[in-house]
Amino acid sequence: MRLLEAFRGTAMRLPNRIAMAPMTRGRADDLTGVPHPLTAEYYAQRASAGLIVSEGVWVSHAGKSGPGIPGLATERQAEAWSAVTDAVHAEGGRIYAQLWHAGRVSHPGVIGRTPVAPSAVRQAGRIFSADGWTDTVEPRALGEEEIGEVVQDFAKAARRAVEAGFDGVELHGANGYLIQEFLARNTNRRTDRYGGSVAARLAFPLEVVAAVAEQIGAARVALRISPGNPENDIVEDDGKEVYSRLLTELRRYELAYLHVIDTPDGEVLSHLRPLWLGPLVANLRSGEPTSRAEGESLIEAGLADVVAFGRLFIANPDLPVRFALGAPLAEADHDVYYGARLDGYTDFPPFEPDSAKFACSARS
Repeated sequence: MRLLEAFRGTAMRLPNRIAMAPMTRGRADDLTGVPHPLTAEYYAQRASAGLIVSEGVWVSHAGKSGPGIPGLATERQAEAWSAVTDAVHAEGGRIYAQLWHAGRVSHPGVIGRTPVAPSAVRQAGRIFSADGWTDTVEPRALGEEEIGEVVQDFAKAARRAVEAGFDGVELHGANGYLIQEFLARNTNRRTDRYGGSVAARLAFPLEVVAAVAEQIGAARVALRISPGNPENDIVEDDGKEVYSRLLTELRRYELAYLHVIDTPDGEVLSHLRPLWLGPLVANLRSGEPTSRAEGESLIEAGLADVVAFGRLFIANPDLPVRFALGAPLAEADHDVYYGARLDGYTDFPPFEPDSAKFACSARS
């Protein structure tokens, strides 16, 4: 099984090609942004993944998207993450911190102020805040000086992440959040050096990559993108040109990996894979969790080196073992995906086969 083969990249060595995708769980202390004490156990239970990418972690309070999201902007938060990375490493795992600024995908009920974005363009739909589902608000356009401050927020968070024991960081440039908001024309209507042409819209993402790489070294930096993903009201009508240019610009760095979100048809991966010479992690988005067969197919087709699995890891903390054994997969109720409740967090057991019964089914 290709998913169970070791992977050796320029900057990353993994015992298998199964990554745990970043998944918001909302269990942090909402006032302090400090991860819950059980967070260490949660990630350690899943350390058999070749690579764990943490849930999105805000780089500044203004970048927080919803209740219970942890941060990496204070020493207290970093200290709590140290316990998490220690627990993962004790189990032989590797973990990257996903650094996140939500941009306009936030609310005054979450951050106590108007959200910021490249331009004052309101997101369609509703958003979840401390008071439940509520209407979105028009964000405030960042000033040029403020953009530089946000770049440094990413760099400082990356430094804290490494000091807290993370093996690297993944910059969240996907799903309609701040980095992607700068890339898309419908959310970036600026007329200064950060908007307008493709090159100008690439400026902020590339400045973030450069600043973070300077802080911790490019070999510890990854980037997640989701070209053409309409999530959070993003429209990318010139996405092929934008992302082709982005990958061309990124060639000056030997990043740890590129994390690409695509639909099961693989159209984005087919376009970008020839443009990216480094390690590529693929993450499929669809109504159903990515299956083992889909993951195998991506690697066999040469579209990915590593495949990220998300929802399956919630109820199957030992997912690589279950794949290896052909064992049945447990399912988690959607009600336990998010929120302060602790059931459905660390209480999913590893697979324990009934030896005689399982031996028969495994041979059949």
